[in-house]
Amino acid sequence: MSKPLFLGIDGGGTKCRARLRNVDGALLGEGTGGPSNIRLDPDLVWTSILTACREALAQAGLKEDDLKGIHAGMGAAGAGQASAVERLLSRAHPFASFAIETDAHTAWLGAFGGGDGAILILGTGSCGYGGVNGQCRYVGGWGFEISDEGSGASIGRELLRRCIWAHDGRAPATPLSDALLAEFNNDLEALIDWVGAARPSDYARYAPLVLEHAGRRDPLGIALMKDAGDGASRIAMRLLELGAPSLCLFGGLSEPLKPWLPPPIQQAIVQPKADALDGAILLGRSASSRRQP
Repeated sequence: MSKPLFLGIDGGGTKCRARLRNVDGALLGEGTGGPSNIRLDPDLVWTSILTACREALAQAGLKEDDLKGIHAGMGAAGAGQASAVERLLSRAHPFASFAIETDAHTAWLGAFGGGDGAILILGTGSCGYGGVNGQCRYVGGWGFEISDEGSGASIGRELLRRCIWAHDGRAPATPLSDALLAEFNNDLEALIDWVGAARPSDYARYAPLVLEHAGRRDPLGIALMKDAGDGASRIAMRLLELGAPSLCLFGGLSEPLKPWLPPPIQQAIVQPKADALDGAILLGRSASSRRQP
């Protein structure tokens, strides 16, 4: 390869994606692999990464051995935990250079090209991230148990809480609370057993039920969506207070929650310039240029 190539990797909890571009930005290939949250076993993560990379290389007419001449950047779930990054990097990587950052950072890089702006991720969890004058900062994203306002997991958690209120007679029952409690045969012991083993994704699967009932003007559904919008707005407002001139929304709940955000937040929302994979490519390009004498 006479000219450098750049590979972007997006490592998530359920799948890994890779994208290969040349120095001029032309798309050469893309691929997917398995789970790649770097808190997982490093061997599993590297298997997922290399599976995605091989597919991208094959589309470009290249072989795995060509990775040694490719500069790679990766945005990864779990990369905010230094010990997880260290475990992943304890295995030798096959690239000419390899830079890793959080998936929030690469989403921001893609959205604003490294310029001033902020992102708000609203999915199973939630997280705000912004950069102004080269200084980047997180807002929220500390886990649904104590944070992650506006996320699917927090919506599901609050639904269960309010349904217990309705069961006890502390709040009026609604069709939404009746539907949720019916799943547990109106048995709170069964609900509490479920809570003991539930993960954030288990709570988040109730978010569509809340959205559906809110659309039917169910009082509980409306209250939960209003609370979720208020929580997401507080994250967004803090990002704007820190100097971000505009905001990009990401995640499966970004569109459903948008109508529940106040006008000042909605007016600050813009479309991203590019996605997280292209942000990871930009990360890899930046890291490779710093390596050059």
